[in-house]
Amino acid sequence: MKNTLKILIPAAILFILIIVGSQSYFVVQENEYVCTVRFSKIIDTKSEPGIYVKAPFIDTVKVFPNTTLFYDIPPSEVLTLDKKSMTVDSYITWEITDPLLFYQTVSTTTAAENRLYDTTYNAFKTKMGVLNQNDIINDLPADDRNAIYEEIKQEVQEKSKDYGINVVDVKMKRLDLPSENEEAVYARMISERTRDAEQYRAEGEKQATQLRTQVDQQAKLALTNAEAQAKQIIASGEGEYMRILSEAFNTAEKQSFYEFTLSLDALKASLDGDNKTVILDKNSPLAKALLNEAVTKIPVTQPDNSTEPQQ
Repeated sequence: MKNTLKILIPAAILFILIIVGSQSYFVVQENEYVCTVRFSKIIDTKSEPGIYVKAPFIDTVKVFPNTTLFYDIPPSEVLTLDKKSMTVDSYITWEITDPLLFYQTVSTTTAAENRLYDTTYNAFKTKMGVLNQNDIINDLPADDRNAIYEEIKQEVQEKSKDYGINVVDVKMKRLDLPSENEEAVYARMISERTRDAEQYRAEGEKQATQLRTQVDQQAKLALTNAEAQAKQIIASGEGEYMRILSEAFNTAEKQSFYEFTLSLDALKASLDGDNKTVILDKNSPLAKALLNEAVTKIPVTQPDNSTEPQQ
């Protein structure tokens, strides 16, 4: 019996030490808060990874995530200012910033998500309640809609601080319409797009007409200037031609030869075609040239400027 006690007592002591030892420390992992709770009150909070000591059987630990959390909010119905029903499908990203306050107010992430759902739904309902459906569903720039989301996010963020929570972002995934309103909204959007397209086409045609008119005017002006310049060049060329011609035929003999070449040109032009008959005076220089006769020199009267003395 004594031998048995000698074995059982050390084993019991060892067992008790193991139990006490296992209750005397806790481990903090990455991305988590570990709060030490004593008599339902948090006495310490650890966020750095490692092994820490606590009072066995008296202290307990509460673990909370120290990372950004995602909460997909269930779709909910809201009413617009013009009494149109819409279904909002959104989500929240959030994080715990004050573990002590979080434990004192909501205690668990499930309870925190319930609070976030109520807060976000009320924010959407309040904001959508002051807007008409056309102010929400339209083709305005995305910045205008982002401004609405930002206002909702700030409202949710401000109210969530009371729970030791920071709301990182609030985003709307979908904004659905009841089936009875979809056709009317689609018809209105199609009508707006058609009106905008017609307006763009009308403005384009107007600008095209203006451009064509300007180009036609510029073309006519350029053509008029070119024709005037061409006439000036032709007149100048003809004047230069006459000057050169007058210098080339400045004597009676040259003038007579020039007239003879003109006669040859006229004869050449008249023999063009099927008619090869030409009637010439036999005494004309041209006829004599064709008959291989000596061409009588055309007499030229020279002015007599000398005065002979009378006898």
